[in-house]
Amino acid sequence: MNTVCKDFVHFIVKEAPKHDKMIVENAANRKYNFVKDRKVYHNQYFAVRFSYSKSASDSFSNTVLSLSALEKYDKIPFFVVLVRRDADNLILLANTTFLKKISHSSHELSMTNIRGSFNGSDIMREFDGTINAPDNFDYLFAVHQGLDWEDNLRRLVDATSDIKGVGKKFTPTYSEECIIYDSIKRAKIFVQSANYKILEDDLNNRCNKCRNEILIASHIENTNIRGRLIESLITSNDEERIFLIKNLKELENALPSYDTKNGLGDYHVEFSNADTYTDIKTKVIYLNSNPKAYNIDKFLKQMADSRSVFMFFFIGIDEH
Repeated sequence: MNTVCKDFVHFIVKEAPKHDKMIVENAANRKYNFVKDRKVYHNQYFAVRFSYSKSASDSFSNTVLSLSALEKYDKIPFFVVLVRRDADNLILLANTTFLKKISHSSHELSMTNIRGSFNGSDIMREFDGTINAPDNFDYLFAVHQGLDWEDNLRRLVDATSDIKGVGKKFTPTYSEECIIYDSIKRAKIFVQSANYKILEDDLNNRCNKCRNEILIASHIENTNIRGRLIESLITSNDEERIFLIKNLKELENALPSYDTKNGLGDYHVEFSNADTYTDIKTKVIYLNSNPKAYNIDKFLKQMADSRSVFMFFFIGIDEH
């Protein structure tokens, strides 16, 4: 979690006004210069929804936000701040990973129909043995970054009023299982072929074309934007890459949007002996991070294609 997020958490817990929701909101807005989107305050680093309770309890049943609204902010830390009349401010992480279910107007919720809202009581106070509290936010958000929106949506759909999701887990047939196991041999054969060198040289050349911009991007604290920008710089054609480089200051708007339902990997190249899917991963060596690898269903489904080979392309950036 970046330093701006940590500063905000410290502000809410240690420095912000208490007991009056409007006063707390105004103080936070003056300090962090938020953009307001209905009930959500946000910047490029995090989003927050303020709520109020007359009780000193950490339990509250107020409706917090619709699931469709949360989707817009789910790739950055989404905080809920509970301003309590008779107690200190309470702050929770409320990204989809930390929701138990969807409570309000959710009878039509499905994998293809995002409906309903969640209440304060739907936010987990403990995730897999870890308390949802400021000391654990770094770890908890790193766990959240390792999950796709689809992963959490499927869980929430199943957990909400016993509604079952439209999407189904990939269950391979016997012949598909054999092809999946054979993917190990396919990968070994491809790595020993001339096409492997062609792919490696292609990716290295693409990196070299935007080496300086990758180094600039490595200083972006928002891990989602940083990763997407570097992936885009490498995989784009020359015209798209020049556009991205010219618009680094407005990189969030310049970035292409991605459909998470698309296939595996960031870079797809077809060769005579294989169809390759390469996932590009950037590791800033001197920072703690917990990058996800891939969605298991997507991986198995793609590997059930007899021509598929999956690879990682790692970019390491050190202090120098």
